[in-house]
Amino acid sequence: MANRLTRIVTRTGDAGETGLADGSRVAKDAPRIEALGAVDELNSALGVLLAEPLPGTVRTCLGDVQNDLFDVGGELSVPGHAILSNAHVARLEQALTALNAGLPPLKDFILPGGTRAAALAHVARTVCRRAERRVITLARHDSAPALATPYLNRLSDLLFVIARVLNRQGDNAPGNDVLWQPGKNR
Repeated sequence: MANRLTRIVTRTGDAGETGLADGSRVAKDAPRIEALGAVDELNSALGVLLAEPLPGTVRTCLGDVQNDLFDVGGELSVPGHAILSNAHVARLEQALTALNAGLPPLKDFILPGGTRAAALAHVARTVCRRAERRVITLARHDSAPALATPYLNRLSDLLFVIARVLNRQGDNAPGNDVLWQPGKNR
């Protein structure tokens, strides 16, 4: 691949606009840029999670997701350009099913926390939900990638399950989720 970023400081965004990959210019707070920024933030949150010791299956899965999120960003940067396929969404569903199979059924709501890695997965999950909302907002105003919303929806579910997996495998004695205690502080 050719070196694309020869200059980092361009000063072209100083007036509050930024360029899309198709060459068009838009406001930095436009719904498309909000969606792009949320997907970028999600990818960064996953990068922080990947800096933790993780089981190999989780690490591989999240590495694949990071690449997919760059594809989502590409779709957002070039309106009408499709990269994601139904196979991307199906891959998340398969990972979700496989990881969830080893977990006990949930009978209570859980708090985001437990081990450090699980807490970071919960943070990534909430950032993922924001990215999903930003893509939905974009779709109300302009064209949005067709599979971005289903992909992000499955990904947030997957991150919830990954948090549970990490709590069971970590130093969180007795290795369980942190359960919500309704009315605890009344």
